Amino acid sequence: MPIRKILLTGKNGQVGWELQRTLATLGNVIALDRQGLDMANPDSIRRALREHQPQIIVNAAAYTAVDKAEQEPDLAMAINGTAPGILAEEAKRLGAALVHYSTDYVFDGNKNAPYVEEDAPHPLNVYGKTKWAGEQAIQAAGVPHLIFRTSWVYGARGKNFLLTILRLAKERDELRVVDDQFGAPTWSRMIAEATAQILAQQATSIAEVSGIYHMTSSGQTSWYGFAQRIIENVSRAAPGTAPKVTPIPGSEYPTPAKRPGNSTMSNDKLNRCFGLVMPSWEAALALCMQPEQEA
Repeated sequence: MPIRKILLTGKNGQVGWELQRTLATLGNVIALDRQGLDMANPDSIRRALREHQPQIIVNAAAYTAVDKAEQEPDLAMAINGTAPGILAEEAKRLGAALVHYSTDYVFDGNKNAPYVEEDAPHPLNVYGKTKWAGEQAIQAAGVPHLIFRTSWVYGARGKNFLLTILRLAKERDELRVVDDQFGAPTWSRMIAEATAQILAQQATSIAEVSGIYHMTSSGQTSWYGFAQRIIENVSRAAPGTAPKVTPIPGSEYPTPAKRPGNSTMSNDKLNRCFGLVMPSWEAALALCMQPEQEA
């Protein structure tokens, strides 16, 4: 089989940065940032794909500022809703396949059990609505595709909850964190590794497995539980330096974008179709926070 050409968008994002590394053994990876492919500019998208002519497109670019999206709905829709459709159209023209990432925030959180892929989306905020629009645009294009819905993404770089808590832990004696919103914190490296494993399996048969798959850490917790575990890991590394973590209701921490109360998702389809078992959120967090000298 000839070496495949893989075009990766959003190379500097949390997931994109990891994907540059995990995809490297699968083919020739062309990793682009906003200068190489501007997701808010349809002409930039088309130009980049027609220039590079990849066999696989992995779209890790997104508008991810959930609260800011409430003030910038048009920009969020351009990047999250319209651009994936253009990627899909161009992929179909090239005979390529598309990998795309979506979010737990397509759901309203009213379900009392983990969401499955067949559950109907009902997003509560602009971000969720734009991500759902992107899913629909890809499916409508009729291109071979894998849409991975993930949640509460964090990593050792970028802007995320883990890094925010680590910063605040150095500045404050007490952290007050929401305890009535539940989901699965998911390490960006696990997303990238799972994606690479699936693409290695489905080298020539993505069309046969096209669809939406949930891809999160297993288990669930609240933002408070997430913060508490981060601080526990900090305390083990440096005893006596951690702040107190206090649970609060979401009503005490109002945000521009409404969040779902429960956005936990089931990975059963991912396991059934690809044989992948995602690690628990606690285990993945411990690995992410492990000091390098222990490796």
